[in-house]
Amino acid sequence: MILAAPSALRQRVVSGVVLVGVALAGLFSGREVFEIMLALGGAVLAWEWTRLVSGGRFGSTGFAVAAAALAAGAAAAVARPGIGLALCGVGAAVVYVFASTGGRDHPKWLAAGPVYIGAPIVALIWLRGDDAAGLETILWLMACVWATDTGAYFFGRAIGGPKLAPAFSPNKTWAGLFGGMACSAGVAVPAVWLVPAGPPAMALAVAGAAIAVVAQAGDLLESFVKRRFGAKDSGTLIPGHGGLFDRVDGLLTAAVAMALFQWTTDARILFWP
Repeated sequence: MILAAPSALRQRVVSGVVLVGVALAGLFSGREVFEIMLALGGAVLAWEWTRLVSGGRFGSTGFAVAAAALAAGAAAAVARPGIGLALCGVGAAVVYVFASTGGRDHPKWLAAGPVYIGAPIVALIWLRGDDAAGLETILWLMACVWATDTGAYFFGRAIGGPKLAPAFSPNKTWAGLFGGMACSAGVAVPAVWLVPAGPPAMALAVAGAAIAVVAQAGDLLESFVKRRFGAKDSGTLIPGHGGLFDRVDGLLTAAVAMALFQWTTDARILFWP
């Protein structure tokens, strides 16, 4: 399989570099700026999700999806992540009522929005915290997800081969998955020099590969939703990528998985012996 046309690839690369720059600027500008960036991103995701699963409509139900996701993030920002997660569930119920009473199609899909969007926002805010360890953890996570996306794209297109999940995404291949895992593992290892007292390089490599699998699962999940509703992209916001959902689908699932790991083990990924 050949690579994309130079002009399309150039557009994709430029858009990707801009997005990475915005994400890093928000991350390094402090916790409050990072939370504002997540709130803005959450609003965009709510717009895209509502329109994706309801034939291009937004309306009051869409505002309810956005409000629920942002309320969950606001609760997490004031050190109440548990309340934030609870608000995701409450928001889902409210959205379902709005959609059902308003005659909207697919009320269950619309109700999934506050959880799909809100839970990752809560996870990212909780992971970031207000100290250097949180900053390093989010940076490591983002680097692994970005490496996964890049490796999956280039390895998949260059090698081709058997399809990973043709029913959901006909363009994804096993070569892309393994390439993404290799790239993520490679990016994960240098943290051993940034955090000398942390886990060994092999453990970080395995963790990076695992993050790649979770990120690819998030990519496939979004692909399934798009195929379910007959859409090629979640939106048109980002040239060469489609919508914001198309760019952060892997990060959403990876953030939740990382938060679950740290919560259940009481260990930060970069700071356990």
